[in-house]
Amino acid sequence: MPLFFKRTSQIQVIIALRCIAIAIQLLLIFFVNLGLAYQLPWMPLISVIGLEVLFTLASYSYYRLNHLSENKASQKAILVQICADIIFLSLLLYFSGGATNAFVSLLLIPIAIAAVTLTPLLLAVVTVLAISSYSTLLWSLPMSVMHGNMQGHFIGMGINFLFSTMVVAIVVGKMARSINQQDLAIAAYRENLLKQEKVTSLGVASAQVTHQLATPIATVQLLADELSEDFPDNDIVIDMQSQLIRCRDSLSDFRTMVFDIKEQVIKSINCQDLFEEITDNVRFNNPEITLSLREDFNHHSAKSVSVKADAALLPAILNLINNAIRASKANDNLSMSLSSQVIDDNWQFTIRDYGKGFTLKKLNELGVKPVSSEQGFGMAVFLSHASLESLGGKLALTNHQDGGALVTLSLPISLQQTSRP
Repeated sequence: MPLFFKRTSQIQVIIALRCIAIAIQLLLIFFVNLGLAYQLPWMPLISVIGLEVLFTLASYSYYRLNHLSENKASQKAILVQICADIIFLSLLLYFSGGATNAFVSLLLIPIAIAAVTLTPLLLAVVTVLAISSYSTLLWSLPMSVMHGNMQGHFIGMGINFLFSTMVVAIVVGKMARSINQQDLAIAAYRENLLKQEKVTSLGVASAQVTHQLATPIATVQLLADELSEDFPDNDIVIDMQSQLIRCRDSLSDFRTMVFDIKEQVIKSINCQDLFEEITDNVRFNNPEITLSLREDFNHHSAKSVSVKADAALLPAILNLINNAIRASKANDNLSMSLSSQVIDDNWQFTIRDYGKGFTLKKLNELGVKPVSSEQGFGMAVFLSHASLESLGGKLALTNHQDGGALVTLSLPISLQQTSRP
């Protein structure tokens, strides 16, 4: 069944179909007995239908009060409903002609429903039950109907039913799983498009702000130059000039990064060089932070381990580090741990802060969409997650058992000799 049906909705559909089937069963019994003057055993048939009505009412009441949201529980619930339908239908057929009943092919309907709602293993259970029911109906036929060549006829009917059940179970099940996979792929593609639209909007906004900052920074630079001429040895003026130079260099780096991203420039970068560049950046911009560093290339030569990177990789990592620093400071701690290691042909870079960690809600939302936060975690993690995905990387957010948060990014490595400057 398509993805837009929830598991509870599937059960409701099955119950609704059973209600329709009960109404049709009663009409057929009255029509055969009164219209065609064919005497059927009223008591057994009405008793079976009565049990079917009671089971339907009990199921409806139960699922109305206890909505099954977990996938495993829902699968079991649907299996119970389908098996019950097979049993009720088999009993009705048994008391109304058995395998000679013209409606015996209705046993294929539960298999078709199971093919589009259940897993292959549970579908096999339903198929075996339907085949067993039909075999029992054939076996219970009286010997009086086996005269002449009717025995061969019933054997052919059994083979035909077995073949039909296999075709329905395999073909319909495969088609349903194929449609389900296509729906999942379309949903993932749409989600990725929405994420890329958000990233593009944030990029456009960042470019506009950067362009607007260029003019006032240039103006302040001119004023600082004039002040340096009047006060060449003033520490405040010297510090102001150094900060302006940092702003100017940052704008220049941003323009270069935007150009590289636009041209989709991908280059190989040595993991040890990248790790050193990250730690140098942290020490330069946050000298008050105490860093704990760890490198483990797992028997690989440090010079040979590299990853494919674009201009957005380093800013994405620095975004995550800045978040970790803010988290540690908010918890009155000036420590942070960084590790670089190779695990299963993937370079893993781990950031551990000493803050208060992530809440369960934050763990479910961070990286999926921009999240409002007093410390600004949501936007940076969202952008970093999008940057890593474009490189085939992964981002994992967890809480450390001893406190604080763990952010682990993973990128596939390429074992090539890279020249180091």
